[in-house]
Amino acid sequence: MKKTILKILRFVLFLLIGIVLLYFAFRGIDVKKLGAEIRHAKYIWIITSVALLTLSHFVRSYRWNLLIEALNYHPPLKSTFFSMMVGYLANYAFPRIGEITRCGVLAKTEKIPADKLFGTVIIERGVDVLTLLVFLIILITARFEFFTHFIKPQIFDPFVDFFTSAFQKSIIGWIIVIGVPLILLFLIYKYRSRLGKLKFFVKIKDIIKGVISGLKTVYTMKKGFQFIVTSFLIWIFYWMMTFTAFFAFSSTTDLKLIDGLFVCVIGAFAFVVPVQGGIGAYHWIVSLGMMLYGLTREEGLAFATITHGSQAVWTIILGTFSMIYLMSIRRKKNDVPA
Repeated sequence: MKKTILKILRFVLFLLIGIVLLYFAFRGIDVKKLGAEIRHAKYIWIITSVALLTLSHFVRSYRWNLLIEALNYHPPLKSTFFSMMVGYLANYAFPRIGEITRCGVLAKTEKIPADKLFGTVIIERGVDVLTLLVFLIILITARFEFFTHFIKPQIFDPFVDFFTSAFQKSIIGWIIVIGVPLILLFLIYKYRSRLGKLKFFVKIKDIIKGVISGLKTVYTMKKGFQFIVTSFLIWIFYWMMTFTAFFAFSSTTDLKLIDGLFVCVIGAFAFVVPVQGGIGAYHWIVSLGMMLYGLTREEGLAFATITHGSQAVWTIILGTFSMIYLMSIRRKKNDVPA
């Protein structure tokens, strides 16, 4: 009973965070202009974008299979794909639970130890972080002028000026800047054993271990080259998915390929926020990011709403179908006489 109540409270808490972010995203929006943008969208491009998302899911499931095969298990690709889609569906109930769910589903369907499958997911996440960093470096390099001429004077310089003026007036500022980090480092070192048991630090350690383990696994596995190629291909499909959606709106149709990478990267960071399926976080971050290109809030929010909504609807449909399909497969296997 207590666990059920805690689960309900967690669900409500995450949902409230998403609702708050949705409020900030939609606050002050001209509803008529937003509605006009959504009505006049060319939905054939949205369908194409969702098709590219589906292809990325297939590639991701194939990459997951490569890791599983390295453990001497050989599940069919359809089982891996459908298990992964059930995991994505579960993320709309509780953030990040999808990783555990897809491992549990595939473990039951194909009789593979769940702990070994979870190890492969940690490796996947570590490699995804590295791949995202590579694309982030590509973005900054390709749009260096954009970042220096807009973000630097609008965000970075005011931040530096504020602290510089504050520190010139008082030595307390310097004491805080130098002293606080030193105190934090001392406390972290002194209480490292206790901190190591906290969920936040455990997750960070798991990610670091996943990156190291992933690099070792990829280096030693027979299909390491295929794993690297598919890791980049997944994000290329995400990139193309975002760029294709630009053609659905008159306000974004002139944006370039590199701009699609920018929206793709900031959209990826939105899914780090602990809310169901990035709800609210994606709308807020992407709509703000697109204002850097001179779009109105209504235009940016229309793009974020349609792209996120179409992906969410398709994920729920495909995830539900996957769950029903895998349940029927398990029933057939259980009905077969030993």
